Amino acid sequence: MSYLITYMGTAMAPIAMAFGVLDLTGSTADAAFVIAAPTVAAIGVILIGGAIADRTSRQKVIFYAELLAMSAQLSMAFLFLSGLATVPWLTFFMLINGIGIAFNAPASTGLIIQLVDREDLQTVNAILGTARHGAIAIGAALGGLLVAWVGPGMTLLIDGVSFAISAALILSLKPSAQLKEKSESIIQDLKLGWKEFSSHTWLWSIVLQFSLVVAALEAFFGLIGPAFTRDYMAGATHWGFIVSGFGIGTLVGGLFAIKINPRYPMRLAVMMVFAFPLVSLAMLLRSPLEVIVLAAFLVGFCDQIFSVLWYTTLQIKVAPAMMSRVSAYDHIGSIALAPLGLVAAGLLYEGYGYQTTLTATIILVVIPTALVFLVKDVRNMTNEEDSRGGATTRKT
Repeated sequence: MSYLITYMGTAMAPIAMAFGVLDLTGSTADAAFVIAAPTVAAIGVILIGGAIADRTSRQKVIFYAELLAMSAQLSMAFLFLSGLATVPWLTFFMLINGIGIAFNAPASTGLIIQLVDREDLQTVNAILGTARHGAIAIGAALGGLLVAWVGPGMTLLIDGVSFAISAALILSLKPSAQLKEKSESIIQDLKLGWKEFSSHTWLWSIVLQFSLVVAALEAFFGLIGPAFTRDYMAGATHWGFIVSGFGIGTLVGGLFAIKINPRYPMRLAVMMVFAFPLVSLAMLLRSPLEVIVLAAFLVGFCDQIFSVLWYTTLQIKVAPAMMSRVSAYDHIGSIALAPLGLVAAGLLYEGYGYQTTLTATIILVVIPTALVFLVKDVRNMTNEEDSRGGATTRKT
């Protein structure tokens, strides 16, 4: 439940912020800078967050991260409701929000293996993936509808309260003992984490691919999609329907992911990524709302399959004591270009229009996805557990 609430709240904030800043200044470039801020902050501290999570208590790290996100959301809500909102202040609090995300994400990935037996990982990842993507879609849809009904300030206020509830739920968990490796310092922890991360060719290759894929997806879902619906459709309401289609797709994809057991998981996972630009393509062709929603459903379905296979493989192949650090390298590599993608998309949209911008998002997904198939380890890596690492059975 905490997982669901956290990701729902995380998805609501950018939608509220996108429409809030667009209403405040009318500039997609301003909105891009504000929305990119949490990713910039996450890039700056996520490695430290992963090392601290492996070194201390993942559960406590997540708890304090939730409280930090709550304070940022409530502060932004106050700014909008009081009429004091400015781009610099909103950017500052989005940076604080990003620090919370940076500590939460790698700790959450590591905490899962303390709560679940190895043989249940794929099923649990399918359930959590469904919760994660469903919550993101529901949060984005709810964010769009709430912005349309009560404005960005009240939307962020509701979001802030949701993080307080999530923090309380985190404390109620009873994970098994956390495996730790002794080291001299956090710097040494990071070096050991990098050694583990870089030893898996399939892992760093796909993270490199996703540095471009995520840049395109962040630009689209964080800014270009809302801007397109504002300019050419019915604004936040239609955007809510589109992300709802994505959410339903993730639910169906989650049910499907529970049943599959591919021998070559990353081969299938990467194939799913080719579907990611379908919503961009549908908008580029000025398709009716029903077609765009169907495209969003297919993207959600394929995104869920990818995510379940990715997290399950990561948890099987990576040494448990290194999980949060390796996850941090995964996250920082995947989101490294996201701020640039958001800012570039905002400038492209204002300067050249939706056609050039949407075409760019499609190219940034298709080309690196095709290239990653050239990596033998991606195509041929099996789902068998490595003898030197992988998830261990949960202590009881």
